[in-house]
Amino acid sequence: MGALRLLAVASLLSLSRCKTVRYRTDEEGAPGTVIGTLAEEMAVKAPGEMSFRLMRQFSNSSLVRVREEDGQLSVGEAGLDRERLCGQAPQCVLAFDVVSCWRERYRLVHVELEVRDINDNAPRFPRAQMTLEVSESAAPGTRLPLEVAVDEDVGSNSIQSFQVSLNSHFGVEAQTRADGARCADLVLLQELDRERQPSYTLELVAKDGGSPARSGTATVRVRVLDANDNSPAFARGSVTVELPEDAPPGSLLLDLDAADPDEGPNGEVVYAFGSQVPPEARRLFRLDPRSGRLTLEAAVDYERTRTYELDVRAQDRGASPRAATCTVVVRLTDVNDNAPRISISALRGAASAAGVAYVSEAAASESFVALVSASDRDSGANGQVRCSLRGHDHFALQRAYEDSYMIVTTAALDRERIPEYNLTVVAEDLGSPPFKTVRQYTVRVSDENDNAPLFAKPLYEVAVPENNPPGAYITTVVARDPDLGHNGKVTYRLLETQVMGAPISTYVSVDPATGAIYALRTFNYEILKQLDLRIQATDGGSPQLSSSTLVKVRMVDQNDNPPVIIHPVLTNGTVEIGVSSKTSRDSVVAQIKARDADDGANAELTFAFLEEPRQDLFAINPSTGDIVLRGDLSEELGQLFKVILTVTDNGRPPLATTATVNFLVTATAPSSMQEMAKPSSWEGKALQWDIPLIVIIVLAGSCTLLLVAIITIATTCNRRKKGNEIKNNASLKDQIDISHLEKGRPEEGSQRGNVFEVRTFPSKTSFTSPDPSPAAEEISTAESGSDSACLYEGQKRLRGPSGEGFAAAPSYGKEPAPPVAIWKGHSFNTISGREAEKFSGKDSGKGDSDFNDSDSDISGDALKKDLITHMQNGKGSVSCSRAAPRTDGRVDGGTRPRGTGGKVGQLEVET
Repeated sequence: MGALRLLAVASLLSLSRCKTVRYRTDEEGAPGTVIGTLAEEMAVKAPGEMSFRLMRQFSNSSLVRVREEDGQLSVGEAGLDRERLCGQAPQCVLAFDVVSCWRERYRLVHVELEVRDINDNAPRFPRAQMTLEVSESAAPGTRLPLEVAVDEDVGSNSIQSFQVSLNSHFGVEAQTRADGARCADLVLLQELDRERQPSYTLELVAKDGGSPARSGTATVRVRVLDANDNSPAFARGSVTVELPEDAPPGSLLLDLDAADPDEGPNGEVVYAFGSQVPPEARRLFRLDPRSGRLTLEAAVDYERTRTYELDVRAQDRGASPRAATCTVVVRLTDVNDNAPRISISALRGAASAAGVAYVSEAAASESFVALVSASDRDSGANGQVRCSLRGHDHFALQRAYEDSYMIVTTAALDRERIPEYNLTVVAEDLGSPPFKTVRQYTVRVSDENDNAPLFAKPLYEVAVPENNPPGAYITTVVARDPDLGHNGKVTYRLLETQVMGAPISTYVSVDPATGAIYALRTFNYEILKQLDLRIQATDGGSPQLSSSTLVKVRMVDQNDNPPVIIHPVLTNGTVEIGVSSKTSRDSVVAQIKARDADDGANAELTFAFLEEPRQDLFAINPSTGDIVLRGDLSEELGQLFKVILTVTDNGRPPLATTATVNFLVTATAPSSMQEMAKPSSWEGKALQWDIPLIVIIVLAGSCTLLLVAIITIATTCNRRKKGNEIKNNASLKDQIDISHLEKGRPEEGSQRGNVFEVRTFPSKTSFTSPDPSPAAEEISTAESGSDSACLYEGQKRLRGPSGEGFAAAPSYGKEPAPPVAIWKGHSFNTISGREAEKFSGKDSGKGDSDFNDSDSDISGDALKKDLITHMQNGKGSVSCSRAAPRTDGRVDGGTRPRGTGGKVGQLEVET
């Protein structure tokens, strides 16, 4: 966390120009040895106000320590070992960068520390004993190469001289190789005589130039060989070859040839590298021992080693072989074969991963981000590098010193708009053709709490059905905060207010983590139609930022109130209305008024007949509930006509209320009925025309329609009678579908002339029982008499052409309506079209029905729905029988016109 704060502060300040400071110190200084003080170099008057810190690029901080108060440089715990740091390089310089801060201003200080060599290493020979061979015929001045002594120090502290123990035959001469190393040759001072002295033992001493001087010794044993008259001879004793560093392996460098005039083995020459050729050169170059061809064995690198010196020894194969030496110097020429190297370092201590730097989105322009260093191992123009920055205009490169650059900001940053920048640093040398290096670098913008949570919508509107259970889910509000971490963590709360005198928190609750809103109580549309909430979203930053949104919860009306008949007043679901036998056709004989506490379609009511003894006698307006006389009552004096009507709303599922209306035909109607017995207003405006003309037209049309209806009914009854006789003995296997009880209801009436017609329509809604019925039992069909034909003639007669259920209502000029099943309290009765018997759901006073009685425990609509659902699900046992018509034209206490017959199918349900 502290590193992030340091980076945020540093990135807000711009850097001034870089300063370079140079120091020198001897190697092997004790840890803590003071090298210099940067505060003194920068001439700071108040050192206590300045602080110093190493840059991250100087990875080995154990070599040099920087005191933060005044920038004092001292030797680190690991110490400074020049040989380990720089090897045999003539100059050893450690370069690193220090950032100074004085009065909230940052400054980059480039430090170059030269580590000077001390004489801390003595010369040493690869082996303590060396063996040389020389022919006794060797001439004075013959040089015998000695193994190279090694001194890890450089300059005057390296090997300066060689000495050999006092003797009269051999001396030693030192020489400097092309690579700067000092080596020695044993020189023959006078002729040898093997017979007098076959060998010599000498002590060789190598001394350096340090103070005090150090030395190393080795024993040299010289064996004197028998004479070989001629030695091989090279054309030249030294050869220089130039080799491009990109030469492929196998390239020929030189074809050496040493001539020996001797014959036989004494004249056969073999070639080999001298003992002074290092192993690295032997790996890179190959010398053919027979031909003397010198070829390149492996790739060489100018930037690693620029010169190789190879000693080639040519020796004959005589008994006392003689040899000659040729020095081959291989000089490599530079080729632009190295691409520039790029090193990018962020401020030391910043929480930056490799290749990633962080900068605060509140950083000012020209804030320091990272240090870029570029280098090329090639020489000359091939090693000169220029850098550029690509990727985004928000950042730029500024030169710090030599081949180092600073990445700085050039514009304001916004993490929410651009959280991360992918920059491209390009380094290109000046070679021909040039080499280019591309380095990707990522700058991530640190977050500041500068954004308040923002809701997805300023206004939420949601519909909730009424009668919901407490704890029901309503909706979820979502607020987004583009900030990171705690700055972007959003919590929700409900702003308190009053609703109908109670706190709104007693109505709903809000999940603080998800914004989900839940109901705490059951809503009633008839009491509360809308609830307005205000939700506040707050982030976790410091200081916290917040915003709010409005949620409008609209209650959706449910069809939870059945229609209620308010006129006429019912007694136990029944009303008796007197109708004068002199009432004219198409007059309103009753007005049914009902209301529904629900709203919208749930309160739109439809009136229909559920059962009516004579389908050509009465009709009901499905919209207004007006009951209109369709027939002639002049011959029905004293008759009682029972009509079961239903009032259904348009809810899903619909709710319905049924009532029984008993029309008693009297000589004169009550005063209230005289006012009601007037032409129906929904028959159209025809009554406003000329009354005599209307009466003539109506009588003519009625007679015509009546004649057509009689012919149609007679034909249909005759056809149905024949069909029933054929099917009397057939077993009824079709499943009885009574879904039309709930689904089917009359469509709206249509006016054709002066005749009101009620059509049937397919059902669109079905009731479902809230509780599942017991397991379905198989429906069996039983005959109630030996010659009795069941009224049901298969499902096709219970359904329309498309297979949908329907209900029957009065209709003129149409085919007889399909059968309709009516629940009688303990069984279903099925009515066949217009011939249906007049069944009553109310007690007629004769003890033949207990349906909807006040003392019956199975009355009401709910029981009807359950039993209908039982039948729809195929549960229970069903039997079908036909009741014989009574000779007096009455069935079950109902009245009907004389001379008509009917067939009644009865369904008995066993539960």
